[in-house]
Amino acid sequence: MSIHDFPRYPLTFGPSPVHRLDRLTAHLGGADLWAKREDCNSGLAFGGNKTRKLEYIVPDVLAQGADTLVSIGGYQSNHTRQVAAVAAKLGLRCRLVQERWVDWDDPVNDKVGNILLSRIMGADARLDPHGFDIGIRSSWEDALREVEESGGKPYGIPAGASEHPLGGLGFAGWAYEVAQQERELGVFFDTIVVCTVTGSTHAGMVAGFAALEDAGGPTRRILGVDASATLERTRDQVRRIARHTAGLIGLERELRDDEVTVLEGWAGDLYGIPVDSTVEAIRLSGRLEGMIIDPVYEGKSMAGLVDLVSSGEIPAGSTVLYAHLGGQPALNAYSGIFA
Repeated sequence: MSIHDFPRYPLTFGPSPVHRLDRLTAHLGGADLWAKREDCNSGLAFGGNKTRKLEYIVPDVLAQGADTLVSIGGYQSNHTRQVAAVAAKLGLRCRLVQERWVDWDDPVNDKVGNILLSRIMGADARLDPHGFDIGIRSSWEDALREVEESGGKPYGIPAGASEHPLGGLGFAGWAYEVAQQERELGVFFDTIVVCTVTGSTHAGMVAGFAALEDAGGPTRRILGVDASATLERTRDQVRRIARHTAGLIGLERELRDDEVTVLEGWAGDLYGIPVDSTVEAIRLSGRLEGMIIDPVYEGKSMAGLVDLVSSGEIPAGSTVLYAHLGGQPALNAYSGIFA
């Protein structure tokens, strides 16, 4: 099979836009910097990278006749907000487990931003005191059971859709979309920079670009910037999901470990806590490009991009595509940083 053989339910506007970061390129010198904007990809509650993943999951939801989507994330989860939006779009109920993944003392952390949007869209979003973990959660399994016991037919979508069997397909498709946009723009992105936490966004890219390379396409670097602060678990999860996704889309070889790069240095000590480099990257992106990024994911991957270009680890002459995955609604819960 190939990526084109999987059913896809359209939730996005089409290919997400790509544009050059002119002022950031000039500011850093060296590499030519571009962005691909998953934050502008859909009319559903500000979109984001999970909306692209859900396009490949919705056909299975409909085939199973589910009436309730059940998912999980932190209080400010971008993923649960996008699941809530898709449930609204499909006319389904939505049950969300919102765990305390981030030890952040802003008094409105559990009331504004993503969780506010989920509630506006009709989701049953319940707070849970459990902390951060990238794996399958008992609280999510409990929610699935509660829906069944109340007479509903739940469909479970794990955190970030990453542990879902189809969770990597959205960004395998993204790779093919990038290749088409390169042809249209007359540019080649030799380096991709993406934030990595639960793993299926990065993993899907790895699988998709590997399939393109094996079909005669060019070689490129895909640099994942860890924002989980659980580096080894995240790296292992990306490798596992990438291999599974590669098999789904017909790659006839085993992915090598060196095809998955997850870089440390910008996550800080705990998931979801912005560090100085995060805040500096958010301000730099806003001041130079009017491009708003968030303090949990994109602020960390942008901090990584800035340092990698400045140090020459991404050498002068490279053409870099920064994957903007969305997440700006979470800024509402971090307003004290910018006061």
